[in-house]
Amino acid sequence: MPTVEHKSPEGFEPVEIARRVMQIESQALSLMADQVGGEFAKAVELLAGISGRIIVTGMGKSGHIGHKIAATMASTGSPAQFVHPAEASHGDLGMVTAADALLALSNAGNTAELADVLAPAVRLRIPIVAITSRAPSTLSDSATATLLLPDAPEAGSLKLAPTTSTTMAMCMGDALALALLERQGFSPTDFRSLHPGGTLGRRLMRVSDIMHRDPPQVTPDTLMGDALLTMTASSFGCVGVMDQNGRLAGVITDGDLRRHMSPDLVKRPADAIMTPGPKTIRPGALAEEALAIMNERTITSLFVVDEEAGNGVAIGIVHVHDCLRAGIT
Repeated sequence: MPTVEHKSPEGFEPVEIARRVMQIESQALSLMADQVGGEFAKAVELLAGISGRIIVTGMGKSGHIGHKIAATMASTGSPAQFVHPAEASHGDLGMVTAADALLALSNAGNTAELADVLAPAVRLRIPIVAITSRAPSTLSDSATATLLLPDAPEAGSLKLAPTTSTTMAMCMGDALALALLERQGFSPTDFRSLHPGGTLGRRLMRVSDIMHRDPPQVTPDTLMGDALLTMTASSFGCVGVMDQNGRLAGVITDGDLRRHMSPDLVKRPADAIMTPGPKTIRPGALAEEALAIMNERTITSLFVVDEEAGNGVAIGIVHVHDCLRAGIT
């Protein structure tokens, strides 16, 4: 097939177009930030006060934005799901219950397909939060709280394709999701429980998730012959030395063995060979922190001590290989 050559129109400057689009949309977001107020706070309280799910709906580009908002809310502690308005009257209305709230998106506020979701929501008397650029409109008139987007131009040269309006709607959805996250006290631990896979899950992994709960240990008067057997059996390359109260008093590593190598090594007590006051880590620390400590100190294992218990007892041990197997680098 012959190659068709496409020539750019005269004066076409893609970088300048990109800058213009970004400036127009960023200006709209700044305007929206200046205007947000009591109605937003009302919407947050409405959504936080339900016992069911946040049902997000929208048609066309608003629907695409709605999908993203529902996913963001669900992943930040606010159970949510998207219901397509065109599918609502074909059985998907069964997803909407009296325990839910409705978050509806429509730029013009008069999208005909939304009627099949709005009418049942009104009958159920559930909270309706609207994200729209038009009030009054069918959507704003039905809403319990209306988040009105500023009157800002679309970014394209024709000013027709949804660009600025969809950016504002997505930002408003993000703002709702994160306001709900902070209101509910959603913690990093909660976040990790919803993101067990991928980079986020690995970054939020705790030492307690990967540590071994039966650390190798001996008493201070244990002869090194027996301590070596315990050390070899554990395969951690070290053994903890616990005092009479069970507290971690020291640790014996391969390096300690080399430094104290002598014909009578096996007959010496463990506390004569150990390194006292070893570096430890708490079980709630991020696994990334454990790996950083091991790299910094050029060691391969860390004993885990529950500092909150305040008794100095080692409850586990974490090895550098545990971090690597978990994908933490």
